[in-house]
Amino acid sequence: MPQNIVGDAATVVILRDASGPAGETWVEVLLLERPGRGSFAGAWAFPGGRVDPEDALPEDALPEDALPDDGGTSPQPAPIAARRAAVRETFEETGLELQEEAIVDLSCWVPPQEAKKRLRTWFFLAADPGGDVVLNVGEHMAFVWIAPAVALARHAAGEMTLFPPTWVTLHGLLGAEASALAIADAASREPELFESLQLYAEDGRIEAVLWAGDAQYGNEAAQGPARHRLRIGTLPWDYERRD
Repeated sequence: MPQNIVGDAATVVILRDASGPAGETWVEVLLLERPGRGSFAGAWAFPGGRVDPEDALPEDALPEDALPDDGGTSPQPAPIAARRAAVRETFEETGLELQEEAIVDLSCWVPPQEAKKRLRTWFFLAADPGGDVVLNVGEHMAFVWIAPAVALARHAAGEMTLFPPTWVTLHGLLGAEASALAIADAASREPELFESLQLYAEDGRIEAVLWAGDAQYGNEAAQGPARHRLRIGTLPWDYERRD
């Protein structure tokens, strides 16, 4: 397991299809608003939570460390315990019942060293199973089904708080016309690994979050053109990715 990681978490990006009066279609995601205290205070995020010991069974075959040790950019498939936690947490937080076999690996996020509680988080995609969203009282304040572009626009306007993993995931869903297509696309690819590094400005503020593939990833003095970063110093945030 990466250094100083204290455990795993699981997050589910639940998708549903929406359409307009002219026949146009788009994808909506389910976001939940956190209370103004505790972890991710006031932020909007996907359903999810920590993997509990009870989510693992003795017969689970995957090794404890599911990340590559060769410097690769793709993790192995998510641990079975993380998939169970994804289903369990979604039901506890929203009342929506997912099936383990119906969720698809999307990405794995490793927080920067500066994070107070470093949980490796596995992101999954799933189709809306239907039914009413019933929030766990006290854990979330509100929910919304929203198009990724609208959520990003609200964040850019300062109307919605998002954290980088949520922002980048929403950005990756821009232009999706159908949830089934988005899920099939994710299922056809290896989940992407995002091991985050923070880049600081001269005044000590966080200027950007960097990931593997950025010229300055692990070497701030590097001058190459490659970029894989989210600039978060000011609104609107700016995602750069190029070789």
